[in-house]
Amino acid sequence: MRMDYVEAVLAIVRMVPAGSAVSYGDVAELLGSGGPRQVGAVMSHYGSGVPWWRILKASGHPPEGHDVEALRHYLAEGTPLRGDYADDERTGEGHWWVDLSTARWAPTEADLDRIDDVAGTLERRLHGLSVPDGGISL
Repeated sequence: MRMDYVEAVLAIVRMVPAGSAVSYGDVAELLGSGGPRQVGAVMSHYGSGVPWWRILKASGHPPEGHDVEALRHYLAEGTPLRGDYADDERTGEGHWWVDLSTARWAPTEADLDRIDDVAGTLERRLHGLSVPDGGISL
């Protein structure tokens, strides 16, 4: 996987505020590059240093195998939840998910400008070596 893409995904993830969340597909759409699986691969391999719990499956479920730790973050941040998260805290048996309809991050104009900068930088890095005549620029 290209490190340019990894850096761009992680830059977007860092922007998602506490108490909010987005899906893997949302991140790809904001970047205008890749898809949910590519974003998931980045998060799986490189996401431990960013607020990974804010990036979810489209269903609102946290990353596989990280539900207990993610739930702690959601409760601390006041992230809207649905289901039996209280049972999960007590017994580990609850069925819950993030309410993405309420928690989905709505970037501000300033956020969108920053996202555009990240996406533009990624685009230039991925395609900037090509020139219109098919040659390579140096």
